[in-house]
Amino acid sequence: MPTEVALLESRALRVEQMGRVDVLDKVKSLVMLPDGIHVRTEDVARYFEVSTEVVKKVIQRHRGEMEENGLTLLRGSELRNFHRDMMSLWGGREGESYPQAATRLTLFTRRTVLDVAMLLRDSDIARCVRTYLLGAEEDLRTGLASLDRRVNRVENCLAGVGSALQELGPVLNRMSHRLDSLDRRLETTNRVVGAMSVRLGDMSEDIVRIDARMDDFVRQLQDLRRHRRRR
Repeated sequence: MPTEVALLESRALRVEQMGRVDVLDKVKSLVMLPDGIHVRTEDVARYFEVSTEVVKKVIQRHRGEMEENGLTLLRGSELRNFHRDMMSLWGGREGESYPQAATRLTLFTRRTVLDVAMLLRDSDIARCVRTYLLGAEEDLRTGLASLDRRVNRVENCLAGVGSALQELGPVLNRMSHRLDSLDRRLETTNRVVGAMSVRLGDMSEDIVRIDARMDDFVRQLQDLRRHRRRR
């Protein structure tokens, strides 16, 4: 994890943090110009609770880096056009007038202000921003480490499931063979029962015929006895 000193001294580390402009408003409200994009040098100094000279010295030492992050110097027609646009956005707020610079105006974006926060040594607000950045990064690292551990546990569980399934495969095959054998035996039994049912049906018909013949025989015996009595 990078330290605050490393953040102050390493431009590469500062570049890595440039996407975290949301940290500025979490530490302290940053008042923007009417366009919602830019702030002036005095606004930056007010945010960090330092003098404008301190901010200007940071700019002098790191102008190239800050210009890459949105620092702009307006003069002449560009400055007049900017003032005209800001005046239209300002909308004549009651009791306030839009502040204008005489000959030139230095503008900062949120990225530039965040850059100042990572370079300004003598400001409690800047220290809070750096601490928040480093703490957020540590939270991210901790979260990623926790996620990595959870993924490893899931992978280990899946590996165990895989081996269990491999062991279960032969058992399932044996069970399938036994079920097939039972099906064949049941089919044979059904055929035997069907044949027995047919034979029982035939026997039932034979019994009916025998019963009819016995009835005839009994009638014949009765007729014979009556005939003898008449003699």
